[in-house]
Amino acid sequence: MTIFSKIIAGEIPAYVVAESNEFLAFLDINPLAEGHVLVIPKKEVDYIFDLDDETYTGMQIFAKIVATALKKAVPCIKVGVAVIGLEVPHAHIHLIPMNRVDDMNFARPKLSFTPEQLSATRDKIKTAFRE
Repeated sequence: MTIFSKIIAGEIPAYVVAESNEFLAFLDINPLAEGHVLVIPKKEVDYIFDLDDETYTGMQIFAKIVATALKKAVPCIKVGVAVIGLEVPHAHIHLIPMNRVDDMNFARPKLSFTPEQLSATRDKIKTAFRE
């Protein structure tokens, strides 16, 4: 069972910004930028291209909806999208608020936010869904 499956099961807490029957979006606790979100399928599959077509396309649409709220909530020029897939063996999409190309550099040191800051960012994103 991956760490993401444990988050889905409620065994590990997460700063969830959106959820559907099939997908979950939550803040990355080792982000490249404020508002860095991970979008995952609730079905545990390691490699994104091993997802069945319906799950894959559904996840992309879910990510688009989350990215739209994220852009409203966190000041940025665009929300970047990345699929790396090496850190956790559970398919996931990174949504990263970007103001410059270097904001998507995964070799860069990760940022650290307090639980209060993460909660505030989560709340801003959740509020943006209602706007």
